[in-house]
Amino acid sequence: MVTKTSSGSASKTVQSLAGVELFKMLSPAERQAIERRCRWRTYEDGEQIIDRENDTQDVFFVVSGLTRVVNYSPGGREVSFDEIGPGGVFGELAAIDGRPRSAAIVARGQTVAASLSAAAFREVLETAPPVANALLRRLAAVIRESTDRIMDLSTLGAHNRIYAELLREAREADPKAFEQGANQARIRPMPVHSNIAARVSTARETVARVLGDLTRKGIVERESDALRIVDINRLTQMVKEFRGD
Repeated sequence: MVTKTSSGSASKTVQSLAGVELFKMLSPAERQAIERRCRWRTYEDGEQIIDRENDTQDVFFVVSGLTRVVNYSPGGREVSFDEIGPGGVFGELAAIDGRPRSAAIVARGQTVAASLSAAAFREVLETAPPVANALLRRLAAVIRESTDRIMDLSTLGAHNRIYAELLREAREADPKAFEQGANQARIRPMPVHSNIAARVSTARETVARVLGDLTRKGIVERESDALRIVDINRLTQMVKEFRGD
């Protein structure tokens, strides 16, 4: 566990990037060389880590906790794009192209992150092909997911966007259920209505009504610390009908 010092930086008890996906193919010695070049910090719940349009270019690696990728409309409405948890990376676009940040990053709960300068990150990409390949796979996944979300926003009504988002969160939270063809999966922790609303561009009240309706139909069920998708097949079919799949 990484603890917090009075200055907000992470203590040096444990400063490991072993859980970061980009570095999984490196030897311990290679990974430790990168760790020594990082800055480590603990962020509190709601604290902004990166500000949109900021001209900083450091790359961040999430060691523990959770972060949200968000932007704000001219009217101040929050639009959430993604959540990045332990092992994830963010800030790499500015390090690669030198342009301002494209989104803000906010901590959800206490979060420990390591940061690496843009120059050091580019050096790692040039000298460690496995890291460069892992980054390319990550960027490809982001593009594919973004394409799916744009399609949903363009073709689905608010209710159906919520259905699709629940399936996405369930697949992310309980991947084995989908790999094994199960008809049930759990989203843990319990999804927050406002977070779902921000991701699918609708109102929190709409999310509450849709979840209530799905509960009455027996498609989802609330548990103490999770939302259980009781009938994945039915929820999937409901999305497909409106997509025209």
